[in-house]
Amino acid sequence: MKKIINLFLAVAVLTTAMTASAEPVRISISQFVEHPALNAVMKGFKDDLQENGIAADYKDYIAHGNMGTAGQIATQIASDAPDLIVAIATPCAQACAKAYDKAPQLANTPMLFTAITDPLAAGLVKDYMHPGPNITGVSNQMPMDKHLEMIRRFLPEIKNLGVMYNSGEVNSVSNVKRLKEAAEKMGIAILDGPVTNSADVYQAAQSLVGKVDALYVPTDNTVVSALEAVIKICERTRLPLFTADTDSVKRGAIAAMGFDYYQHGRQTGAMARKILAGTKPEALPVEFQENLSFHINPAAGERMGLSIDKAILDSADTLY
Repeated sequence: MKKIINLFLAVAVLTTAMTASAEPVRISISQFVEHPALNAVMKGFKDDLQENGIAADYKDYIAHGNMGTAGQIATQIASDAPDLIVAIATPCAQACAKAYDKAPQLANTPMLFTAITDPLAAGLVKDYMHPGPNITGVSNQMPMDKHLEMIRRFLPEIKNLGVMYNSGEVNSVSNVKRLKEAAEKMGIAILDGPVTNSADVYQAAQSLVGKVDALYVPTDNTVVSALEAVIKICERTRLPLFTADTDSVKRGAIAAMGFDYYQHGRQTGAMARKILAGTKPEALPVEFQENLSFHINPAAGERMGLSIDKAILDSADTLY
């Protein structure tokens, strides 16, 4: 009996020693811009790994909404030679994917994208079920028909809807294309308010005033990062503002039907754990987040000249 106990103790000590001596995985993260949704993705990702016993050394990079900076970060990440690359938002994912062509040291390095609207259009994967070598991830593709139905609940007679987006972001262009397809079926005209950087946002919002019944901001990193400029215009002109990003409702949009981006990050973390355990990215189909949450800010509605029915308020998942 004593020998058996000693054997178990020896195994326990050896296991503890092996765990203690295990090197943390090296993870490089490229995030396009800092705003609440993308920050929540990063936090959810890290929390999932930590809570599941994955020790990691992180190198976090922020491109501050600059495409050129995203490319420079990708080059730096190639030099890092990490165990795993995580790209948050389309421009960073595209930049990191291009780095594989010029960095042979990345030949066996897996990459996960997250908060990507259209991985196919972005050229990140060949097929959702069979993504191809090295790269897979989680998409935040939005059901545009549900967003339009949400806006119509507040404005049943809406005819013209302004949409603000960065015309240089593949994910945003894809969103607007799908928005227009859904709107045509519902008899709603979409008027574009394109921007190329955050400095354009105020003027783009101003240009749509008097032409539309409401403004809509999809999951566009550039516009969301400068949302306060849009809110200022909408409050001054009493123009209702709706978004796809639920965190934007807290900041002053009237309503959104969107994803919980913290859970989006945790879902990405779960995929990372599979990869770190030995599963190849090409064996992991692209994942989508399906559960939508309805958020309303009644005070924002008042400031933008919209009175919200009690029945709509009662149906919200979150009220601010």
